[in-house]
Amino acid sequence: MSRLQQIFQQKSNRVLNVYCTAGYPALDSTLTIMNALAKNGADIIELGMPYSDPLADGETIQLSSGKALSNGMTIKTLFEQLKGFRQSPSFGGVGEAAVVLMGYMNPVLQYGFEKFCADAAAVGIDGLILPDLPEYEFETEYGAIIKKYGLDFIFLVTPETSAQRVSKLDALSSGFLYAVSSSATTGKDKDFNAVETYLQRLQSYHLKNPVLVGFGIKDKATFNAACKHANGAIIGTAYIKALEGTVNIEETTKNFLQGILS
Repeated sequence: MSRLQQIFQQKSNRVLNVYCTAGYPALDSTLTIMNALAKNGADIIELGMPYSDPLADGETIQLSSGKALSNGMTIKTLFEQLKGFRQSPSFGGVGEAAVVLMGYMNPVLQYGFEKFCADAAAVGIDGLILPDLPEYEFETEYGAIIKKYGLDFIFLVTPETSAQRVSKLDALSSGFLYAVSSSATTGKDKDFNAVETYLQRLQSYHLKNPVLVGFGIKDKATFNAACKHANGAIIGTAYIKALEGTVNIEETTKNFLQGILS
């Protein structure tokens, strides 16, 4: 059983996944942020690999990605930083938090897809979110490589995704299914009445994977609303904003997560 599956078995609802951009706000802040998230209640850490053209991301995450790139963050540097993170004293007793990498295919292919999967597994990564990896290519080429290295792969669905396609993407996914709350980019406010109807529809499909809701989750109220009809939620833009200009990452993270989970 994968670490993601264990998390959902132990905690079937109110699972919190927090997104952060690797190399933001500083090149060497990634592990500090991961440790702070793990210690203060994040069940899953979604580590964004910065890319110059992140199509699904709103302005805040795009700016954090640009800053991380200018700081010198690359996939190679990230893997070097992550070596031994699960054994580090600062990760400590909260080392069971799952860590997934989120990014786009272009830099991964430049790095070498199989090398990327091998290196990700070697440093202790649990799963991948690659929104621009098409279903057909996953089935015919890349899925087998991902499985070879024991990584979960998470597909995204939207309110416009047909029932048939949701079922197919659920069958191909492992770990969880990422339910995008609307077809807008990250960071936009959402109408949670419409989101609730969408999540109830997903519930009616009796999917094999747990469902986490992302896009527009920013505080305790939206987290609670998302969790009414899903197994948990993903917070990204609001946390990136909280990190802007902070002088104490650990304190900022603790206060941010307490505001969500208290």
